[in-house]
Amino acid sequence: MIWPSEAIWEAVSPLLPGFTVEVLPEIDSTNTELMRRARAGQLEPVLLVAEQQTAGRGRLGRGWVSQAGDSLTFSLGMPLAPKDWSGLSLAVGVSLAESLDPRVRLKWPNDLWLDDRKLAGVLIETATFGDGRDGGRYAVVGVGINIAPRDAAGLSTPPACLHELLPGVTAGEALGRVAAPLVLAVQAFETFGYGPFQARFNARDALRERAVALSDGTAGTAHGTTERGALLVHTAAGMKTVASSEVSVRPAV
Repeated sequence: MIWPSEAIWEAVSPLLPGFTVEVLPEIDSTNTELMRRARAGQLEPVLLVAEQQTAGRGRLGRGWVSQAGDSLTFSLGMPLAPKDWSGLSLAVGVSLAESLDPRVRLKWPNDLWLDDRKLAGVLIETATFGDGRDGGRYAVVGVGINIAPRDAAGLSTPPACLHELLPGVTAGEALGRVAAPLVLAVQAFETFGYGPFQARFNARDALRERAVALSDGTAGTAHGTTERGALLVHTAAGMKTVASSEVSVRPAV
């Protein structure tokens, strides 16, 4: 498989000193590996790509198993110290969607959708380094994108794939589209927070003005996000701000 590692390195290294690109034929999970490295004191900025994952993870512990060529799985690891971490997964989603296709929509808080089917997911984890008082953490931004059609068995949301939008695109070509803009987006988030991404997210919000049901039993109508990335849901009891990423939100049946 051909990967644009050198082109990505040339685009990103001036923005991120010490940056490297690493492609592995197989690993349990790129996020798990970068978290292992961070806990061992390896805090250099890196883009770790896996041709195949054997124990990939999604949000709330869900599995994301990938076969070589059928999906793009990678993690971006870098030291990060934003004033407010709220909304980082949404900013990442905005960057990915804008790099891929105008038809891609964002489903709060971690997914990219195409016609109410899941195209991609984002999983962000952090490890504290130093004494932790300065807010310094090593952020691992994990991304999984379906490139080719996949089996829907056992999935709560039917899958979509990038071939529906970009016929014949390879995982390497998709990585070349998203990698450098993603680094820029994460750096912009570190400096400015979620604010500059709010309107961009709301413009692609797959749930906006739709009836939704929350996993805590709440029902209402979604009304976009706040300046800190919380989901606004108008319920029978008034406007509810949903800030916890542990709450799942679905379009109402």
